[in-house]
Amino acid sequence: MKLTKPGFQTLFAITFVTLSTACGSPVNPSSYAIEVSETANVKETPSKQRQARANQTYADVQALVNLGARVTGTDAAKKASVYLAEQYRQAGYKTKIQTFTYTKFVDLESNIIVDGKTIKGYSLKGTIPGKVKARLVAIPNFGRTSDFIKASQVKDAVAIIKRGEIKFAEKVRNAEKAGASAVVIFNNKSEHFRSGALTETSKIPVLAISGEEGEKLVAQTRKTPLNVTLNVNGRNQKVTGRNVIAHLAGVTQPKIIVGGHYDSVEDAPGANDNASGTAVVLSLARNLKNSPLARRAWFVAFDGEEDGLHGSQAFVEEATPQFLTSLKGMLNFDMVGINKQLQIGGTPSLTALAQIVEPTIQLFGSSSLNGASSDHASFAAKNIPVMFFHRGLEPNYHSPNDKTVDPKLLDQTTEAGIDIIKRLLQG
Repeated sequence: MKLTKPGFQTLFAITFVTLSTACGSPVNPSSYAIEVSETANVKETPSKQRQARANQTYADVQALVNLGARVTGTDAAKKASVYLAEQYRQAGYKTKIQTFTYTKFVDLESNIIVDGKTIKGYSLKGTIPGKVKARLVAIPNFGRTSDFIKASQVKDAVAIIKRGEIKFAEKVRNAEKAGASAVVIFNNKSEHFRSGALTETSKIPVLAISGEEGEKLVAQTRKTPLNVTLNVNGRNQKVTGRNVIAHLAGVTQPKIIVGGHYDSVEDAPGANDNASGTAVVLSLARNLKNSPLARRAWFVAFDGEEDGLHGSQAFVEEATPQFLTSLKGMLNFDMVGINKQLQIGGTPSLTALAQIVEPTIQLFGSSSLNGASSDHASFAAKNIPVMFFHRGLEPNYHSPNDKTVDPKLLDQTTEAGIDIIKRLLQG
C-alpha cells in the first residue's frame, strides 16, 4: 500500500501488560480458550480474558513470522495456509482452500561478479535475461540523458546508475541510446530493493543491487577500471495462490466478508504486513464464534495480495452475482500492529457507521477505492460496500525488519472490529 503516513493519537485508553515482540518461540495458541457471550450483544471482555486474547493473537502473528517470507507460491506460504486453516478448524469453523493461479516475474539467482567476488542482485521485472562481460562505467547523478553525455566510454559497457529522480525505464532507455550493453541500478538506501519494475521491456539486461554495494562499486570505478560479469536471470512463471475461507457449518450466504491478506513480499517476514491483519481476522472469528453474528459472516485469509490483489480478485470473480449482491459489506484489515492511531477508509456509509460506534476513530483520505492497494478494492470494484482498517506505513514496511507488532494494538483493533461488526449486522 502506498499511503501517506498519518499523524498518531491514542484510540483507546486501555492499559495492557506489554508483551515481548522478540522473534522467539511463539506462545501456543491452543493454550487459551476465549469464551464469548452466546447473545448477539457481545460484551466487553474482562481484563484477564482480554490479555489472553492479546497473547493468542500475538502468538498467531509470531507463528506466521517464524515461517519466513510468505511469498505466494512458496512452501512458506503453503505452510501458512495450513496453519490458518487448522486454527479456524480448532475454533469450530468449516474451512476450505480456494486455489487460483497467475503469472508473475520471478528472479532466479541474478548477480554481478567483480574481481572474483559475487554480489547478489535481482533482475527487475521487464528486463531481458542475459550474461554480459564488460567494463563497468559509473553514470553521474541519476541517469538522465545529460548524465550520459558527461560519462565517458559508455558504449558496450555496463552502466551503473543510482536509483531515484526518474523512472527505471527512463534510466535504461538512456543507457540503451548511449550504447550500453547492460545496466546496474543501485538503491538510494543501503539495503536491497526488489519491488522495482520497468514500465516497458528492456533491450538490454537490467540488474538491481543494494545501495551499499553500489556505492562501493562506484568508488572503485573512480580508482581503477573494472571489468565485471553480469548474470541476469528472471522470467515469468505461473504460481498458485491459496485463499483460506472459514465459516460456520451451513452458512452459505454471509452478510459480510471479514478478511486480510497473509502473504508477504520477498525477504520480509511480514509481521505487520500482514500477519497483523490476518491474526486480527482470526481473533474476530474466535471471539464471535458463539454469537449469532458468526452465522452472518465469512472469514477469509487472502493470498496473492502483494502481487496485485490476486486472491481477493479470484474470490469475487468465482462468487455468484447473487452471493455478491447479498453482501452488506467487506471489512479488510491490513497493517494494524504498528503505529498508534487506527484509521479507516472506505464506503462513506460504513465509515460513518464506524464513527458512530467509535467517535475517535480517524478517517484517512478519500482516495479511489478501486485503485487502492489492498484487498477491499476487489470488492469495491463489484459495488460492494467496504471498510479498510489500517494504521499507516512504518519504517519496516516491506523490509526484512518487519518482525514485530504491538499486542496491545492488535487487541484494540479486534475490539473495534467486534463493535463495528455488531453494529453493522444488527443495523
